[in-house]
Amino acid sequence: MTDQNTSFVRRDFIAPAAPPTSDASAFGWVRRNLFATPVDGALTIIAALAILWYLPPAIHWLFISAVWTGADRAACTTVVAGGIQPEGWSGACWAYVGDRFVQFMFGSYPRDQLWRPLTVLVIAVALLVPLLMPKVPRKGLNAILLLVVMPVIAFFLLLGGSFGLSYVETSLWGGLMVTLILSFVGIVVSFPLGILLALGRRSQMPIMKTVCVAFIELIRGVPLITVLFMASVVLPLFLTPGNNIDKFLRALIGVSIFASAYMAEVIRGGLQAIPKGQYEAADALGLSYFHKMTFIILPQAIKLVIPGIVNTFIGMFKDTSLVAIISMYDLLGIVKASFNDPTWGTPVTPLTGLIFAGFVFWIFCFGMSRYSLFIERRLDTGHKR
Repeated sequence: MTDQNTSFVRRDFIAPAAPPTSDASAFGWVRRNLFATPVDGALTIIAALAILWYLPPAIHWLFISAVWTGADRAACTTVVAGGIQPEGWSGACWAYVGDRFVQFMFGSYPRDQLWRPLTVLVIAVALLVPLLMPKVPRKGLNAILLLVVMPVIAFFLLLGGSFGLSYVETSLWGGLMVTLILSFVGIVVSFPLGILLALGRRSQMPIMKTVCVAFIELIRGVPLITVLFMASVVLPLFLTPGNNIDKFLRALIGVSIFASAYMAEVIRGGLQAIPKGQYEAADALGLSYFHKMTFIILPQAIKLVIPGIVNTFIGMFKDTSLVAIISMYDLLGIVKASFNDPTWGTPVTPLTGLIFAGFVFWIFCFGMSRYSLFIERRLDTGHKR
């Protein structure tokens, strides 16, 4: 073998390279996430300056100079050496929120009967928490108790008129209680109804497909406020005298129908994302349409569109504020109505009430968002790196 044929062969090993720099430290995280590029660094600096500019005054107004106790608007007046200065006001007036807290939660529900909505809340939480925990057994029984039994119990407890309970008109309901009831019923009804509408829209039967398409496009083509207005004002015109439907029930039906149309499109997107081979494999196994959809197609489709489903739920939760158009006051409606009370008529009262309402809405929406991320990570077993 000549040197010409062996000249390309190395006779020495390559020196070992230094180990890569670890990014596991705090400095590495900052460099990777905040200063990866010059643009990222500039945006990080601008955001930090904005936070330093706006956050300290906001914290001072919300907490440091805020008033936490008091009986009327005088508590939120700035106190100076010479006495009370009417034209000067404190920071956030949390005393007003504390004074109106029960009203914000339950509206005008009789105060001596508040144990009834509180009992419903305890039952709902006791059934919902185990259902949301994956490791808790007997999910089927838990779901039946929460979605079937609990609404029946809540109906008799909240409305009354039987079992020795005094009757409470739905016009007295309000606050966060109305928001939660509308959201719960809307979620429970719109999810299965949206699945049926999505399956009907993809059906091979012309009549079924036409009806579902017409329903979805009609409902999606109008705003929710129009649906509520139609249910509250126009629908009673078609009923015979004495057969009027309760206004709160009409709001429940309107919200549920509106959400189901959007839910149908979300589910339909998941169905279209399933490869055709899944349908063909189910048909090759001789599965019926019901078993194919129940055990093969829908589980995969719903897993793919969990973000869209939760996004629809969050939007519906916030849209419950629109029931004010039919004189039903949820949390935001009750807060805005309280602004007219001269007892707490101060310049800082409206902003404090709106911040409180916004924070409550944010807690529920953020909770739903985080739980959806948890479910996504738990179900995303086929795409982990």
